[in-house]
Amino acid sequence: MKFHCMFEQSGTFKNEFKALGYEAYDYDILDDFGETDFKIDLFKEIEKAYDNKPSVFDDVAQEDTILAFYPCTRFENQIGMHFRGTHHGLNIWNDEQKLEYVIRLHEELHNLYVYITKMRIVAMKRGFKMIIENPYSSQHYLVRYWPITASLIDPDRTERGDYYTKPTQYWFINCAPSYNFIFEPQTLYPKRSIANKGDKNAVNNKVERSLISKEYANRFIREFIL
Repeated sequence: MKFHCMFEQSGTFKNEFKALGYEAYDYDILDDFGETDFKIDLFKEIEKAYDNKPSVFDDVAQEDTILAFYPCTRFENQIGMHFRGTHHGLNIWNDEQKLEYVIRLHEELHNLYVYITKMRIVAMKRGFKMIIENPYSSQHYLVRYWPITASLIDPDRTERGDYYTKPTQYWFINCAPSYNFIFEPQTLYPKRSIANKGDKNAVNNKVERSLISKEYANRFIREFIL
């Protein structure tokens, strides 16, 4: 049994799987954290697998599990403000600039929606286990416009040792959450707030906001996956 951790920030989970004695690998087009074992374009691999062409998914056995931290930047609830042109960053734009922007934005959202849907279809057809992660809110695009509801919602990740509350949803495909009881103390970090760091660090804030503590990863694996 192997664990295939895909997309950005999945290296933390990979390392915790390995610490627990399992074989695990990280896949992404980027290697910002020096954890990527296979540097590949996963969107192209999803397209190839959906079209029944050779892809990285051919190496996933039915007893394996894919844990996909799928990109969420076009699904989160603030995307509606961008489409309406009311986000504070668009205040200096004229109507033509806003309209040109939403054309590109909608194309990006469409592509991400198609790829996540095709990835799920590939998993369903091939029978291997897959867990997809994304933020949770009532306005999240997949909550409102995807025909599949999440299998598990974690409303406060700090209760399992993470840095941020950040409500998160998980879809379990060809498997189900284990709901194991973990009888042991855990590290509880003071809650962090990216909003206090200022707009000048927006890019770094976005990266830090998506970080997952190793304590959270370890506990989540043992509580819900193994």
